[in-house]
Amino acid sequence: MIPIEETVFSRKRWIESKMLAYGFHKANKTYILEKPFLDGDFKTVLSVTPKGQVTGKVIDSMTQDEYYQLRQETATGPYVNRVRSAYRSLLTDIADSCCSDVLFASSQANRLTQAILDHFQVKPDFPWEHSARYQSYGAFRHRSNRKWFALIMNVTRDVLNKDGNTSPIDILNVKISPAQGEELRKTPGIYPAYHMNHKTWISVVLDETLADEKIGELINTSYQLTTT
Repeated sequence: MIPIEETVFSRKRWIESKMLAYGFHKANKTYILEKPFLDGDFKTVLSVTPKGQVTGKVIDSMTQDEYYQLRQETATGPYVNRVRSAYRSLLTDIADSCCSDVLFASSQANRLTQAILDHFQVKPDFPWEHSARYQSYGAFRHRSNRKWFALIMNVTRDVLNKDGNTSPIDILNVKISPAQGEELRKTPGIYPAYHMNHKTWISVVLDETLADEKIGELINTSYQLTTT
């Protein structure tokens, strides 16, 4: 079960001044918010790291214990659904009050998007924006021939590692020379391309495993390989 926090904040960028105005306080480098909801029957303790990673706890005000049923897929009764709905509404209000929208879930994906705009004057388009599953997939195209030279997708880690890990991750598909393929796929963070030709494309995980500069080199190569 994907955490509710991930679904609400996946494409949001936190704004410190708005967080502090909302009621967050800073403890070391982490921002903390404690806020009651559902008529005070519960409270959330929300933590946000400097990189924007969000973790949340929902505490039962009567017992002072964490309300674990919120995270259990098998818990589907009317009461737990009411708590989930109220919690999601609270998180949505926090997101609306404290965040701005970004194109992609990961900070690295958004940095690379800006770098592509700066270098190639290309913004992503979203060919499947009306699809619930693929609406976040962003394609970067040559303005002349409309060919893709990069594609950012939000997938589960399992599609790369085949290990059952369903946590979401942004990945970048870029074109390569087949002669480079074997060596590149030995690099941590690089995989055979998801949903594309394994000989001529690779997938790069955008979780800071590879530096922006290295990924930028791969994007430049892909751009050159797709000019005609």
